[in-house]
Amino acid sequence: MSDQHPVTENPWQALRRVTNARIALGRAGDSLPTDALLAFQADHARARDAVHLPFAADVLEAQLAAEGLETVRVQSAAADRATYLKRPDLGRRLSAESRQALEALAAQTATDYDAVFVIADGLSALAVHDHGVPMLLSAAHALSGLGWRLAPIVIAEQGRVALGDEIGAILRAEQTALLIGERPGLSVADSLGIYLTYGPQVGRSDAERNCISNIHRQGLRYPTAQQTLIYLMTQARRRKLTGVELKDDRAEADQQAHQLPPPVAYSIAQID
Repeated sequence: MSDQHPVTENPWQALRRVTNARIALGRAGDSLPTDALLAFQADHARARDAVHLPFAADVLEAQLAAEGLETVRVQSAAADRATYLKRPDLGRRLSAESRQALEALAAQTATDYDAVFVIADGLSALAVHDHGVPMLLSAAHALSGLGWRLAPIVIAEQGRVALGDEIGAILRAEQTALLIGERPGLSVADSLGIYLTYGPQVGRSDAERNCISNIHRQGLRYPTAQQTLIYLMTQARRRKLTGVELKDDRAEADQQAHQLPPPVAYSIAQID
């Protein structure tokens, strides 16, 4: 027994070259190999830390101000992190003070905005710290260059996705693009998501918004995410909708334009 390797390899081991998902880990007796078990425990700790990491809203505000962007700070009706995690409904609505502050801001201008960007901590402030500002800057500058009227950037603490609906409605924005930390997984703890809603108002359903997810270093890159967001926002403006009826069909249109053959489907057996 001492001459034998203690780990039994998994025949799907080759698939791990193309995914960081926990597959083909092998086994040691009836359990996981020690290195796989320790990696799982470390990633679980990172995910828990990401959920409870305090939101550095002051830092984000300073970074955006350095780029010449006006910001507004708001808080959801969840007064603290413990309440936020136990009461998702409170994270979807503004606190009374924040609602009054936004209403006062909206009353100061007669301008209706084409869009408002919201940065919310969500379930991973780490994701927003790592990716929120560069992702927002690339998209905001691109839209400003196209002549869009953008509202001040709203930085929201203890926020859920639907919080953007109330913010956009108060500021009279045609669209809300909310950048938020996604629920950490056991392979990625800093994944950013962008949720786009046309005609934001309280009560919008998830079926009425588009989502661009998995924005992180090993996932969707900033340029690709920005291009997708700009395309969807432009199409939403033209068609006056978002959600299940709005698709990113650029690849299909390009394939038809160039008369490209359909992509080849490979079976698992064909993957070396």
